[in-house]
Amino acid sequence: MPKLHRFAVTLLSTFISCASIIGLSQTEEFSKLRRDQAQEMLKTTIDEIRKHYYDPTFHGVDLDKEFNAASEYIATATSMNKSLASIATAVQALNDSHTFFLPPQHATRREYGWRYEMVGDRCFITQVQPKSDADLKGVKPGDELLAINGITPARDIIWQIQYLFNVLRPQASLTLNLRDPQGHQRSVDVAVQYGETKRIIDITAHNGASDLFDEIRREQEYEHLDRARYVEYGDALIIVKLPEFVFTPGKVSEIMAKVRKHNAVILDLRGNPGGEEETLQYLLGGFFDKEIKIGQRVGRKENKPLTTKGTGNFTGKLVVLIDSQSASAAEILARVIQLQKRGAVLGDRSAGAVMRAERYVEYSGMDVRLYYGVQITESDLIMEDGKSLEHIGVTPDEVVLPTPADLAAGRDPAMVRAAELVGQKISPEEAGKFFPFEWPPPE
Repeated sequence: MPKLHRFAVTLLSTFISCASIIGLSQTEEFSKLRRDQAQEMLKTTIDEIRKHYYDPTFHGVDLDKEFNAASEYIATATSMNKSLASIATAVQALNDSHTFFLPPQHATRREYGWRYEMVGDRCFITQVQPKSDADLKGVKPGDELLAINGITPARDIIWQIQYLFNVLRPQASLTLNLRDPQGHQRSVDVAVQYGETKRIIDITAHNGASDLFDEIRREQEYEHLDRARYVEYGDALIIVKLPEFVFTPGKVSEIMAKVRKHNAVILDLRGNPGGEEETLQYLLGGFFDKEIKIGQRVGRKENKPLTTKGTGNFTGKLVVLIDSQSASAAEILARVIQLQKRGAVLGDRSAGAVMRAERYVEYSGMDVRLYYGVQITESDLIMEDGKSLEHIGVTPDEVVLPTPADLAAGRDPAMVRAAELVGQKISPEEAGKFFPFEWPPPE
C-alpha cells in the first residue's frame, strides 16, 4: 500500500507559505459550506483523474455514473465523513492499487496498538504495543484475525481495509474476531489511543508558533524509522533491512559499499511498501555489472523503458526476502532478481500493488485552507516477461511462511532458510531478534 501516513506532513512542507490548515472533527456539524466543499472535492478529483489516469478508457469503468452517484449522495448526506467516503468509493471503482482519494486529515492522532498482515491466505496479528488496550485485553501475535468490524480480511481487499480504518474513517474502537494458535475463538473490542490535535494549525511560525516545527519533528521520527538496518556475520554475510525505498543515490552507494565487504547479502524487503523509483534504479544497479532493463513504462503519455542506474561490483550470493506487505518498488526488485537469475527470492507472495503514480495536492478555502488530494496512476510497468505485477505480485522461488506458533514466539523461519542458502546457520529465535519492531508516532 502506498505511503498514506505522511500525507499531512507532505502538505505542510509543500505549502509552507499559507496561513493555516484546518482538520476535520468526526462530530463536526455538516453545514452548507462543508457540503459545497465536498462537492468541490469531488469535481476536482474527477477532473484530475480524467486528465492524468494512464488508461483513457478507465478499464471500461463508467466514471460519469460513479461520480454522479457520489454527487447525488453528497447532496443529501448528513456528515462530511460520509461525503468523503462517497468520493473514495467512486475512485475505488477503478480497482487500482495506486489511485485513491486522500481526504482532509482528521483533527486527531491515533494509534490502534496492533498490527496485522496476510500470511499466505490467512490474516494474523503480528505486533501488539505494550500497555495498549489490545495488550491489556490479551490480543497476541499469532492470533488469527478472522474479522475486523465484521469484515473478513483477504488478500484482494486488505489494503482497502487499511485505507478505511487508517485514513478514511478512523474508529474509536474496533471489534476483532480472533482465533489463537490453540484454535480457541473469541471476540474482543479494542479501543484506540486518541490524541486531539489543533483544529487549525499555523504553519507560518508567526510570533513563535510551534505547529510547523512539531510537524518537522514528526517527519524526523519517520525518517529514523526508514533507516537501513544491518546485521553482520564477519565478512561471510550481511543482512540489510530496508523499510522503504526512500534513499538518495549517495545513500544507496553507502549501503552497497557495506554490502561489497561481504561474500553474501540477504536483502530483507518484508513490510516494504516501495517508494522512490530512483532508489530502485540505483539499488538494483548495485547488483549488476551492466545496465539492466527493469521494465517498460506504459501510460497515456509515455511508453519507454525503465532501466537501472549505476553499476556495482558485488558478485556474491544474494537472497531477497518478501512478504504480503512488500509492494511496488520492493516487489519490482524481487521480480527483476528472479528474471535475471541473479539470486533467490524467499518468503510470501508480494502485495501485487505495482503502478507508477503521482499525487496531486488540492485545497478549498483561502486564508484557512482545507487540504485534500488524489493519487493517480500515470503508467503501468510491464516486466521483461511481458507481464504486469498489478494484482498478481511476485511468487517467491521458495515459499517460507511463519506458523501461528512462530509468530507467537517471535521466530523467523524465512530468515533462517535464507541464511542456510548462503551457508550460514542461524536459529529461528536469533533471527527473530534481528530487527525489533519500532512503533511509529501516532497517525
